[in-house]
Amino acid sequence: MAEVLSFGLLGLTSFITLINPLSLMPVFMTMTSDFDDVSRKRIARKAIITSFFVLMLFAFGGQLLFGFFNISVNSLRIVGGVIFFFMGQDMLQARLAKVKVRDEEIKAYENDISITPLAIPLICGPGAITNAIVLMDDAGTIGLKAMLVGIIALVLATTYIVLISSGKIIKILGETGNKVLLRLMGLIVMVIAVEFFFAGLKPFIVDILEAVHR
Repeated sequence: MAEVLSFGLLGLTSFITLINPLSLMPVFMTMTSDFDDVSRKRIARKAIITSFFVLMLFAFGGQLLFGFFNISVNSLRIVGGVIFFFMGQDMLQARLAKVKVRDEEIKAYENDISITPLAIPLICGPGAITNAIVLMDDAGTIGLKAMLVGIIALVLATTYIVLISSGKIIKILGETGNKVLLRLMGLIVMVIAVEFFFAGLKPFIVDILEAVHR
């Protein structure tokens, strides 16, 4: 039971901090500034559905991809740890995603904006994809795998609610509130990054030590 709760807590905190719905609010408002509320809801819904299927694709098909390229999960943990660390560092310094959307680009992507760049890579970025692959590999039972799918769905549903309510939330929190929450999430991401990095590094160190003592 403790293992299930620990896995669920890790999955929930890691996805909510890596997807970081609150940091998406200003970007989403900028990208959809020329659309009405109905169009914003439609864009947000399409982006969330796209993100869910992309994460499921990598979560369940990631191991096949690794086998084809002969990549180990531990290598991905190390790389993911590095990615998470720098993401967390940016968040800790209250720097939002570096995305520039010009007026002409908004017009050009009027129909596809929900897929690129909103769903990929803003919502479903390298960090979230890596997290889905690694956690699905760690989920040793069908129950844990089902829990992970449920966690991803829950986080994305929360993200959808935040996006469609972004205008009201930004006004309530204010600039200071947004920065405080961003820094807090950044700290959590950096802690997760350290755990991932050393979890991936440990097997390599063990193999090296065993080779030396032979």
